[in-house]
Amino acid sequence: MTVTVLAILETDFRPDASLGKMMNARLKKAAADLQNVHLSDLNSIGQRTDDVVVYISYNPKYTIRWRVVNDVPAEVENIVEDVCGKLGYIKWKTAVLNVFKGNE
Repeated sequence: MTVTVLAILETDFRPDASLGKMMNARLKKAAADLQNVHLSDLNSIGQRTDDVVVYISYNPKYTIRWRVVNDVPAEVENIVEDVCGKLGYIKWKTAVLNVFKGNE
């Protein structure tokens, strides 16, 4: 299984551009660590052609939030949830559940 974690960067840091750069750098590092370290065990699950895509971003209080944006087995989503929970990340709640899931 291929693991991809994408940082959705914040662009509303107008009052202090240096703070924005620092926060976005922190988010990029968190995405890389999540993909290459914390979720690396997922590489051995499923077929080579399977993948899991996780978005991370900041919520309005600048806590990192996450969500899986493609169809994956519940087992994989539970692993992502456990890992992100241990890191202190919160689940990204939206009005629409995982926009890219399924062709329903």
